[in-house]
Parts: sequence; structure tokens; C-alpha cells
Amino acid sequence: MTAPFRDDICNIAASLPRLAAQFPERIAMRCPGTRGRDGFARYDTTLTYRELDTRSDALAAGLARHGISRGVRTVVMVRPTPEFFLLMFALFKAGAVPVLVDPGIDRRALKQCLDEAQPQAFVGIPLAQAARVLLGWAKSARVRITTGRRALLADATLAQVEREGAQLAGFRMADTQPDEVAAILFTSGSTGVPKGVVYRHRHFVAQVALLREAFGIEAEGADLPTFPPFALFDPALGLTSVIPDMDPTKPALADPRKLHDAIARFGIDQLFGSPALMGVLARHGQPLPTLRRVTSAGAPVPAEVVARMRELLPADAQLWTPYGATECLPVAVIEGRELQATRQATETGAGTCVGRAVAPNEVRIIRIDDGAIATWSDELLLRDGVVGEITVAGPTATDSYFNRDAQTRLAKIRERSADGSERIVHRMGDVGYFDGEGRLWFCGRKSHRVEASEGPLYTEQVEPVFNTHPDVRRTALVGIGAQGAQVPVLCVELVAGVAAGEWPRIERELHVLAQTQPHTARVTRFLRHPKFPVDIRHNAKIGREKLAVWAQQQGIPA
Repeated sequence: MTAPFRDDICNIAASLPRLAAQFPERIAMRCPGTRGRDGFARYDTTLTYRELDTRSDALAAGLARHGISRGVRTVVMVRPTPEFFLLMFALFKAGAVPVLVDPGIDRRALKQCLDEAQPQAFVGIPLAQAARVLLGWAKSARVRITTGRRALLADATLAQVEREGAQLAGFRMADTQPDEVAAILFTSGSTGVPKGVVYRHRHFVAQVALLREAFGIEAEGADLPTFPPFALFDPALGLTSVIPDMDPTKPALADPRKLHDAIARFGIDQLFGSPALMGVLARHGQPLPTLRRVTSAGAPVPAEVVARMRELLPADAQLWTPYGATECLPVAVIEGRELQATRQATETGAGTCVGRAVAPNEVRIIRIDDGAIATWSDELLLRDGVVGEITVAGPTATDSYFNRDAQTRLAKIRERSADGSERIVHRMGDVGYFDGEGRLWFCGRKSHRVEASEGPLYTEQVEPVFNTHPDVRRTALVGIGAQGAQVPVLCVELVAGVAAGEWPRIERELHVLAQTQPHTARVTRFLRHPKFPVDIRHNAKIGREKLAVWAQQQGIPA
């Protein structure tokens, strides 16, 4: 029933028919499946390219029969099993609009996200279906599909939908256009309420092209994507995805032995993971001889983790740390060797070097402004070396948030060219600058800057200086008081095992360390915190907003 492939359709799933025809028996995906007596997953659940293409066709046809077709917003709450990947490609093929929300965010925020998305369909595991009914999620959804064996609280099971679709003849992939909405991906909400980023089909297609060019990805490799949505890029890149045996919402708790088992068993040569996941592998300390390309994104990777990972990788392997966001990825990239070369500058207040812009992105620094900027003007631009807000224009820069007009106005600038054409400039919400070599330096989130009476302080120019103290695990700069007269306070989390009684000594040493750099000399208040709140997806993004509230409660005078 599979139709001939077409190269003129703008859709991330459009490459599947071609790959299925060229390499029908090549494994597209391996999933953990059952466990052996040793506790390790057998990875006995596989999908070849032909199976992924044929079954996603059948599922797309079946979904359309149930009313999930072109333009239908569909919440997806399915674990990273074969069903998830079949479902996602089926939705893309059907031209439906998957809505993805991080399952680990606060339940109230999750409900708000689902209400904002106004979904017309809901596909989820039985537990998600029960939560939908009990907590009032996605009341607008009129079509409900479950991954369970029985259609409890749902109209049908996913397996039933696929069987129905397999009996239908003549399925053809939707002729999706570049500007059609392809998906709504909610941000993690680590710096506020999660927002639904509107992805158009051209954004996904451009991401595949930019990732291939930026990292020199060649087909036939094997990838271990520890953040499941990134596995969706692998088939389009001709790679085999090996889905790791771990909870993707808690990378810091991943079992490194299970990761090593999968890497060794399948000769994994590429790995994607958050900085927290890199930390797990770095601490485990076992060599990774098959890896040729490691990519870590989501937050700055600590310098010691980069150094340790470089020791564990083969000499010719590459460790990439791309810079970007849900709204635009990738923006810039830097390889581990160059990142290590900039470590001393980072630890003395320069910020974190995130490398050079990925072509054809145009990355520019503009003056810091918390308000909306409707139209672009070159008068906004700052010279090299001056910290401002990072902006990017390019093929992966998204243009809006779903049902969030105010946030869209704050994050997007319209730029008109001399020929009358228009493009969107995305404001990253990050601050940074370009050095004399054309490299971009990240200095922190715009919303996290401390506006003191003597001038602004930026988190990534302050915290790395104090993080060099051997008893300090991590720090967080926050401001107490009114903007423009804030008191800078450094919250400090100590290394595990360091007794609380050591804090007076450590605090004295931090005062001395503060005087070594201009950026840190104005930090005179230090507070020990037992355990920082962190973003659930990456376990690396510090919840500075919560820490600021906590610091104020400690009686720091504004």
C-alpha cells in the first residue's frame, strides 16, 4: 500500500520511503525491550527502514480514518518505545500537528500547556489517559487513542488503528508545504511558563540539513540519542537509532553501565545527551572507544566534564556542544578541543565560548532591552566585545509561539530587506558578545542578569570564577531588590561530602577569590544552599528564580 516516494514534499518523514526502497533491511531503530538475567536490556525490539515506513503509512491511514488528519493538533504522551516513533512519523505523514509537552514539568503548568494548545486529539499511554480524565487535561480533544491493550478511556488502541489502516489501499503522504505548521513543541519552562513553539515543516527540514553539515554526519552510523525527540532526526539522516535504557526525564540518574552496554553491543559511533548525562559518563570513567561524535546541548557543559570526556574518547573523536534553543537550533557550535582552550578565559570571567555561527545563520548582538522590538534597525547593533542580547536569523528560526501573542512580540523582530522581502529575527533571551576572532561568547540568560547600582552582572561571567573552588559544586548569582539597585548574592552548593561546618572557611576563601576578577569583585554576599533546584529535562539548568526568592527570605537587605 506504500506509495512511491516524492522528493518535492517538505516533510521530515519524506525521506523514509526513499530509504526504505534503498535499504529495506537496514535497522532504523532498536528499543530496549525485555531484560536479560544480567539486568541489561536485550534490545530485541527493532524496526527496519521498510517496517518503519510501511507501518507508519498504515498508522497514518488509520489515524485519518479516526479523524486525525492534516492540520489536526494531536497531543502525544507516549514513552520512547517503537509506538512513539511510529506515531510521530505517521502524524507527520498525515500532515497532523503533534503537540509535545515535557511530561516532567509541574502538573499545573502541564495542564496550562495542554489547554493553550487546544488539541483536537489525544494519543497517550493508559496512565496519561487516566490523568486526562481525572485532571481535566485537553478537554477540547474529541479523538482519544491509547497505547494500551484495551480502549479504556479512549476510542481505540493504537494497535487497532494500525490494523485498520493496513487494510486501506492507496495511502499517500500529505503534500505538506514549507509554511504549514508541522508541530508544537513546548519549551521546558526553566525560565518561566512553558511556551508552545510553532514548528513549520521547513524548520524541521532545515534542521536536518544544518545538523548534517555542521557535524559532518554521514549515513549508516549508529546513534544513541538520550533525548528521544532527537531520535526523530536519525532516520532522516540515514542513521540507526539505539534508544537507551534510561528515563529520559532524569538523565542525571541514568545507569552508565547500561549506556556502555548499548554502546559496546551495537558499536555506537554517535551519542547525543544533556550536560547531566555527560557528567554521568565522565564520572563513570570508562573509555568509549567506538564513539566518533558526541553532542551535548541544553546548557553549558562544565569544563571538567569536557576535559574528562575528551580523555575517555578516541583521539580522533569530536565532542560538539551546539548552542541554540527550542525556538532555533543549531545556532552556533564549538568542538571540545577549542572549548578546552577557552577554559581559562571562562574561569576568569569571560563567559562561555559557544563557537561560531552555523551557516547560513546570521547571529548579531543588540542592546539589551526587556521590551518588545517590532522592527529591525541596524542602530540596535553593538560592537564586538560589548555584551548584549544574542539574536539569530536563519532557516531554523521559528516565528511564533502558539496562542502567546505577547511572548511572540517579545521574542521576534521583523526585518525587511532592500528587495521588500521579510524575515524573522529571533531574540534568544541570552546575553553575550563576539570576540575578535568571530566567536560567540555566552554570558547567561537576559532575565538572570543582576542590575546593580554599579552596573549589570551576568551569571556566566561570575559563577565560573567561584566554581573553581575545590569544595564548590556549583553556584548561582541572583539579585535582591529593585532593578538598577539590586544586591548581588551568590548562592553556593557544596561538593557532596563537604561538611556544613566547613562553610565559614569556604566563605572566607570565596571573598578572597572574588577580588581576583573585575566581574566578581562586587559580589560580597554568599549563602550556602543545601541542594539547588534544577530543570527537570537537563538536570543542569539551575532554577535561579526560586533561588532568588529563597535568598531574599534569608534576610539579605535590599
